[in-house]
Amino acid sequence: MKDGISILGAGAFGTALAISLARRDREVFLWARDEAHAQEMQKTRENARRLKGIKLPEGITPTPDLRLAALDDTILLAMPMQALGGFLERHAALLDGRRLVTCCKGIDLATGRGPAEIIASHCPRSPVAVLTGPSFAADIARGLPTALALACREEAIGKELQEKLTTPNIRLYLGTDVLGAELGGALKNVIAIACGGVMGMGLGESARAALMTRGYAEMERFALALGAQAATLRGLSGFGDLVLTCTSPQSRNYSFGEAIGRGEDFPAGVTVEGTATAEAVSTLARKIGVDMPITDTVTALLTRRITMNEAMESLLSRPLRKE
Repeated sequence: MKDGISILGAGAFGTALAISLARRDREVFLWARDEAHAQEMQKTRENARRLKGIKLPEGITPTPDLRLAALDDTILLAMPMQALGGFLERHAALLDGRRLVTCCKGIDLATGRGPAEIIASHCPRSPVAVLTGPSFAADIARGLPTALALACREEAIGKELQEKLTTPNIRLYLGTDVLGAELGGALKNVIAIACGGVMGMGLGESARAALMTRGYAEMERFALALGAQAATLRGLSGFGDLVLTCTSPQSRNYSFGEAIGRGEDFPAGVTVEGTATAEAVSTLARKIGVDMPITDTVTALLTRRITMNEAMESLLSRPLRKE
């Protein structure tokens, strides 16, 4: 193994992390599954498909060669949540034993697991960490200041990763509550879809604020039932990410909900992690007896069991209760 960093996934976020790390004079391999995409980045020194107009520093080596990228001792998995399990089923032997940092946000629809548990099941010899929090790829790539949460059960390894992955514009806050960190990043996407829907329908900022507040309570209720820590949900990976994702059109989940609220089509092929997460969380919540009215409503909306108007009516007609 080499004392280096590889990022598996040349989407916007993986590329942005590579750019930020390379500006700290780190040597970074950026793996793209599409050989033509990797060659294009090598030639143009730009990821025009995902972060057009931002040059790749010389320290970044785009590659389609997974074996080459897997030589590094620290590997960031920056791929869509619903693709993670299948990827590890095919390539776990190359990665097991490396320090693996998941950048995925969501719950696997097929298994109901979060990314850390999926990684641990395929790579049992690997220390696993979660990198999450309020961030947009374009901001990171442009060098704008960003604070993220890094969670690792092995505190000593977490401290090493914190030092290795901190950059001039990314400040990392360390914790050990891996479950809470990944649930915060997953659940806020569902609430963001709902908030986008509210704004798309023209229901106003006050309605969005109410939905965010009740959404946060729902997030915390679910996470605590599974054993996460309340303090984690109050931090960057929960409340912080919720605020950003529910208030900016840069959020794909928010923009997706906004399109639904307006009755418009959303661009095909754009990953919206909250759609699968909503269904997975709704199913799991019923099993463990946790009330998740917003998540259940979003799930019903996405599966076309109700309309947007019916979704809003359902939430507004719930029985009166104490806060």
